[in-house]
Amino acid sequence: MAVEIERKFLVAGDGWRAAVLSETRILQGYLVNQATATVRARVAGERAYLTIKGPGNGLSRSEYEYPIPVADAEAMLGELAVSPPIEKTRYRVRAGDHVWDLDVFAGANAGLVMAEVELAAEDEVFARPDWLGEEVTGDPRYYNVNLARCPYLSW
Repeated sequence: MAVEIERKFLVAGDGWRAAVLSETRILQGYLVNQATATVRARVAGERAYLTIKGPGNGLSRSEYEYPIPVADAEAMLGELAVSPPIEKTRYRVRAGDHVWDLDVFAGANAGLVMAEVELAAEDEVFARPDWLGEEVTGDPRYYNVNLARCPYLSW
């Protein structure tokens, strides 16, 4: 079983920009959001994925991701998404021994900038770059599925 262990933080400042490794525009929407599973379609640059995530258990949860044709993902986002898709640009940023996913949101979530780090274990120690702000790992407002339903600009 695939397991995702990640921590999420708000971003304070632009100090991360000097360490950008890559940049990808992302459009994602949610097809199912239930207590037992979340199903997401995502177009990331020239690729697309269907992702199924289980319920959280601490910082961990099961995650399965499969490549799908971009046209299929676009059709799912247009026909099956339960709320408008999220728009964001993902920057891959190196800090210490980790590469962070740093998301700069657009559209209804403009102004929100979050960083995520994937860990090998819940208690793994990692460098905290100076641009790292408040941790929001357990705050449901910052779950992407909730940002689709209740965007940042409406808070």
